[in-house]
Amino acid sequence: MQFRAIDKKDLELVANLLDGYRVYYKKDSDYEGAKAFLSQRIQQQDSKIYVAETKPGTLAGFVQLYPLFSSTRMKKLWLLNDLFVAPAFRGQRVSVGLINKAKELVQTSGACGMFLETEKTNKIGNSLYPSVGFELNEGSNFYEWNNPS
Repeated sequence: MQFRAIDKKDLELVANLLDGYRVYYKKDSDYEGAKAFLSQRIQQQDSKIYVAETKPGTLAGFVQLYPLFSSTRMKKLWLLNDLFVAPAFRGQRVSVGLINKAKELVQTSGACGMFLETEKTNKIGNSLYPSVGFELNEGSNFYEWNNPS
């Protein structure tokens, strides 16, 4: 299996994965919306997307990261925002390979680290992330504000 940066030719395949990811998180399926969203990310170069390719034309999963900055550390920081493995490829350590690719990005970009959020009910994620070196930050509260419009 090859873990690599997304290529423009991957757009439709990754859009399928993003749509599956959204459905997993109880959103309505919207392949065209997923494709447009990814196309914007690629065109604007405002995220990093890596894929797990089993063979040409077959993607097992993807990870998408967004750059942030830590004022207290005065360095770049990455948000691992999306990680998804297609059901047919689960249990094959695809997510570990994608996370390792994300770790390479942190190191090569000189960032101070990366963080992520997952639901408390995500049993797989909550066992995966500590197993690959993430530490649960129990000293902080995570707050969210949603635009009402």
